[in-house]
Amino acid sequence: MYDLGKLLKRHGTIIYTRDRKLDLALMEDELRELYAMKLIDTKEFQEGLLILRKEKTNLN
Repeated sequence: MYDLGKLLKRHGTIIYTRDRKLDLALMEDELRELYAMKLIDTKEFQEGLLILRKEKTNLN
């Protein structure tokens, strides 16, 4: 999660809403936008999604 946060921060995005589920959803949206705009490569995108899914699973 730390690396994903650093990746988003590197592109000007900091997400913290005090609601972990909402944070994860917003991070996924940002990750998808960065990939759609070709600012991150496929490997970074896939690794980011994997991290987010693992975190979502841990919340339940």
